[in-house]
Parts: sequence; C-alpha cells; structure tokens
Amino acid sequence: MRRSAVAVVFGAALLLGACAVQNQAGDGGADGSEVDGSDAASGGSRTINGIVVEAGAELAGANLAGADLSGAYLVAINLAGADLTGANLSGADLSGANLLDANLYQANLSGANLNIAYLHRADLVDADMSGADLTGADLSGTFLLNTNLRDANLTGADLSRSNRTTADFTGATMPDGTKYP
Repeated sequence: MRRSAVAVVFGAALLLGACAVQNQAGDGGADGSEVDGSDAASGGSRTINGIVVEAGAELAGANLAGADLSGAYLVAINLAGADLTGANLSGADLSGANLLDANLYQANLSGANLNIAYLHRADLVDADMSGADLTGADLSGTFLLNTNLRDANLTGADLSRSNRTTADFTGATMPDGTKYP
C-alpha cells in the first residue's frame, strides 16, 4: 500500500512538472494568448507572418522569405516549394526535411544540419552552406551556382544532375568521403 501511495505522489509530481515546463516552453499563456517561442535559443516553434514554423510542420509553398529561423529545430518539416529567399537558417536542424523545389536563393544555411534532407531541384544560388552537414542529402538537380559549401559534409549526398560549376567546395567532405582541396 505504501509503495502505491509513493507511486501516485511521484506520478503527480511528474505531471505537475511537465505542465510547468509546457507553459515555460511557450505552448500557451495562462490568459489563453498565443505564445510563439520565437526566442532563438529555444529552437522551438516560431510564428513568422502568421505561419507556425516547427518540426514536422506541413508548410509546402509557404512564403518565409527573409525569415530568421537560426537555430530552429525543424526536423522532418515539409517546405516543398517554399520561398526561403534570404532566410537565416544558420545552425538550424533540418534533418529529414523536404525542401523539394524550395527557393533558398541567398539563404544562410551555415552550420545547419541537413542530414538526409530532400533538396531535389532546390534553388541554392548564392546560398551560404559553409560547415553544413549534408550527410546522405538528396541534392540532385539543385542549382548550386556561387554556393558556399566550404567545410560542408557531403558524405553520401546525391549531387547528380546538379549545376555546381561555380560552387565553392573548399575543405568540404565530398560524397565519396574524400576531402576537397
């Protein structure tokens, strides 16, 4: 009986703690107002132009041009056909993201995690992808003109049919695991 009482008290304490953390994380204020958690350090959901941007969100075709999503946690987000022109995605976690046909012209993706991301036919012209992790990413058919890929990790990435004639791969780890000079 004593063990049951201890278990109930412990369970209640965990539940109360989880509720407190949820309120602090920005999932809703006590007055019912929307809290967007746009604090860059949180990496949680952010509201940009009325669009909630968070991990797993379905944002195909969204207009996020110029958005500051630096350090955001956006795992498995669907941004197919989205306009991310000039967006700041530096240090963001976009692993498993769908960026099919996305416009990332002049976007900052430096230090971003793009493991197994799907970037087929994405426009990455003049984008900064220095130090990005693109392990296993699909970059087939992408436009990589003047794209900064210095020190990026492209191990196992698919670069087939991509236009990369003026891309800067200095110090990058190439798809076959070799280091670019």
